[in-house]
Amino acid sequence: MSRATFRFYEELNDFLPEASKKRLIEFEFAVAPSVKDAIEALGVPHVEVDLIVVDGRSVGFDHRLSHGDRIAVYPVFESLDISPVVRLRPAPLRRAAFVADVHLRKLARLLRLLGFDVLHSNEFDDAEIVTLARDEGRTILTRDRQLLKHGAVTHGTWVRSTDPIEQAREILRCFDLREQIRPFTRCLVCNGALSPVKKQDVVNRIPPKTAAWLDEYYECSSCHKLYWRGTHADSLRRIVDSIRRLCAHEPQSPQ
Repeated sequence: MSRATFRFYEELNDFLPEASKKRLIEFEFAVAPSVKDAIEALGVPHVEVDLIVVDGRSVGFDHRLSHGDRIAVYPVFESLDISPVVRLRPAPLRRAAFVADVHLRKLARLLRLLGFDVLHSNEFDDAEIVTLARDEGRTILTRDRQLLKHGAVTHGTWVRSTDPIEQAREILRCFDLREQIRPFTRCLVCNGALSPVKKQDVVNRIPPKTAAWLDEYYECSSCHKLYWRGTHADSLRRIVDSIRRLCAHEPQSPQ
């Protein structure tokens, strides 16, 4: 049997068993596999990896292992330029657009509240999620590690937390989106963009008691749901502020 030695860095260790975290891992093979196949055999989805270094040389996913190889595997660098070495995805993420799996309904709603473009439906199966991500240039958000191992997936992340507020903080940190928060600019129901609308054009859709004191309204460009700053707005604002506070304690990503 041939052997190669792997070392995974930072959050890639989340995918490893406790005994393998943050230490050298010996990988045995009879027929030389691609480094991508070896990484996924060890439990790490390829889409979470952005840089592979074999014996000091940057390689692509198709690199075939040789006996004695020492492999360092690094996670996605969204805000750090590693262009001099081999990027493993077609392009870095620069458009903050997502598709969330069926387990992340609350996260999708929170990200929309913060102003981010997030598709979600309880009807989406894995194949639809992969197709949407590929065709629309979206990043997959999922609690299913196996989904990220699909060969057609190029951008995605496994959401570690099960708490929606913490999940939102996790995504903002992972993709360095703290400066892109634009609250109350997307429909929480369908993800459409909100635009100001004249009161007189929608007055027949406004509750009379609300129309009597409020003049500012917004309409979803997709489902045409009407929004205004009602009694629930303060609670939503508190949610936004709590996420901002959590993010304020995060160290800035390297530039």
